[in-house]
Amino acid sequence: MNGSPAERAAKLRELINDYRYNYHVLNKSIMSEAAADSLKHELSRIEAEHPELITLDSPTQRVAGEPLPQFNKIEHSSRMLSLNDVFDEIEFQAWVVRIKKLAGQERIEFFMDLKMDGLACALVYQDGVLVQGVTRGDGFVGEDVTANIRTIESIPLRLRRAKGYEKFLAGRTEIRGEIVMYKDQFEKLNAAREKQGLPKFANPRNLAAGTIRQLDPKLVASRPLQFHAYDMLRDIPADLPTNDYVYEAIRQLGLRANNEVAVAKSPEEVLTFAKKWEDKRHALKFNTDGLVVKVNDRGLFRRLGVVGKAPRGAVAFKYPAEQATTKVKDIFVSIGRTGSATPVAMLEPVVVSGSTVQMATLHNESEIARKDIRIGDTVIVHKAGDVIPEVVEPLVKLRDGSEREFVMPTHCPDCGTKLVKAKAEDAVWRCPNNACPSRAWKQVEHYASKAALDIDGLGEKNVITLLQAKLVSDPADLYKIKKEDLLKLDRFAEISATKLVKAIQDKRHPPLARFIYGLGIRHIGTQTAIDLAAHFKTLDKLRNSTIDELSKVDGIGEVVAEAVVEWFEEPRNKKLLEKFEKLGVEAEKAKEISGPLSDKNFVVTGSLDSMSREEAGERIRALGGTFQSSVGKETDYLVVGANVGASKLAKATKLGTKQIDEQELLRLIDKK
Repeated sequence: MNGSPAERAAKLRELINDYRYNYHVLNKSIMSEAAADSLKHELSRIEAEHPELITLDSPTQRVAGEPLPQFNKIEHSSRMLSLNDVFDEIEFQAWVVRIKKLAGQERIEFFMDLKMDGLACALVYQDGVLVQGVTRGDGFVGEDVTANIRTIESIPLRLRRAKGYEKFLAGRTEIRGEIVMYKDQFEKLNAAREKQGLPKFANPRNLAAGTIRQLDPKLVASRPLQFHAYDMLRDIPADLPTNDYVYEAIRQLGLRANNEVAVAKSPEEVLTFAKKWEDKRHALKFNTDGLVVKVNDRGLFRRLGVVGKAPRGAVAFKYPAEQATTKVKDIFVSIGRTGSATPVAMLEPVVVSGSTVQMATLHNESEIARKDIRIGDTVIVHKAGDVIPEVVEPLVKLRDGSEREFVMPTHCPDCGTKLVKAKAEDAVWRCPNNACPSRAWKQVEHYASKAALDIDGLGEKNVITLLQAKLVSDPADLYKIKKEDLLKLDRFAEISATKLVKAIQDKRHPPLARFIYGLGIRHIGTQTAIDLAAHFKTLDKLRNSTIDELSKVDGIGEVVAEAVVEWFEEPRNKKLLEKFEKLGVEAEKAKEISGPLSDKNFVVTGSLDSMSREEAGERIRALGGTFQSSVGKETDYLVVGANVGASKLAKATKLGTKQIDEQELLRLIDKK
């Protein structure tokens, strides 16, 4: 039994309130903001479907937690509101339709800014002089942090006098914005703490919030905080006619406002702006997870009013989250090409990082036990860019008693062979049956993949069809296939059969590195295959090499060396290589590759517009460069594409690795 909507809503409220208390009051993060947003979105849907379940204390009806007791409490001149979220174009367009109807006008101008991930704060200037700084608090009452914010150099103690803006130096002027810490400064602080043996800070937002709430202004002054303004208040509203005027006034008065802003004449222009910054935001100094979209006319904004916690005239347009919450429907075991038995979670479909996720890796039995993941759990799922989705953790407080523990099977689900571990300390169970159907088709698919021999037309479905028809049992059998064999199968007609046979025959003499990678030796990735080919030059020399000889290759450790020797000593693999030879398949001798990118190491994160990541690797290697899978001390360039994950960017920043975009990569390649 999964519980009623009322029970689910109650559990969601409890968990969200717990998150909000830890995040806003204690400055602790018990989950990512993206995961919390996903839970709040689920609660909003339940309450929309069952209005009778809405309670006064629901997280959907309030802004934030209580102010800390160490500071004096200050009532805001007007409530510091939060914003309702929209997660896609449909929800955004629905908001536009609603406000146009309420406004009674068809054309509305919008103002857009990036949504900063910091601590909201209000600065009060009296006759141009800073007199008070107040945190958001619960929106009505905040904390007096004047002594602390005075130490932030980007906050002027006196407003700048500028022609045409003198009126803001008379009377009360309130400027609202976000206190943030830039990503590079955050990494430097954490690196210093690591050297001192101190625990690292969790994220820039929590550090900024925690710093401002320190009672010692000297500590605040020692940390590089920044203030980015986004709003102004005056006793005479007509002083501030539009939001773009407000931003210009803020800058003229000597404060920082984001430059990544724009005015849109139509909803379509808003969506174009959103798409532009979805791709570019990771290169910014600060973290952002979306846009703030407001009605530009502040008079109309006020007339549209407020509903609950949020103004009608503004929304937060959230980018696809790298984390979201969903339920584990079941857990099954997938057998890989090397025999690894990997538990995989079957999920209720959820959109993460812009794509629908229905399965996520659980890595191994020990990892499931460590995280205590159960069938039926609501879990946090993480996906960044092209990375395989994984389950981060279960939300234990949402359990209703129907959840079941996962039990690792003792035998292979595909062939029935008993699963084994080569060593007692191994984390992964394996199917030792080399003839296991799952291993066979994945080995053939791997051999034909883009990074290996790149045989066009041999995707997963066609490979499975060939195995089921008993045309192939291993990669070498591909070279026996004739057009008339394929024409007997439902998936092939004259043209497709001819193309596939030609595509296979064209790969009888593949480059040595591609052939080595295509063999599917454990621990051998594309770059390791390239290193082995460059060192040994021929397949014969590689297969006759010893562990000592292999260990002399840069980047090859004992584990990899043992895996290579074991693969070539396996009788089944010896027969495979003999079959390749009889069929006339022979890898080319490796050539010395040197060029203008020699001794330069590249990593690509995210997707590129002009080429795939594999093609980028090929072009870099062709010029003598090295294409790496992860950022390390020896990495020279991190190429930042679209929809990137945060981990590689953070590591590159920490190591001081030069970050370049796709256009700069193309200039490096094309000018060589």
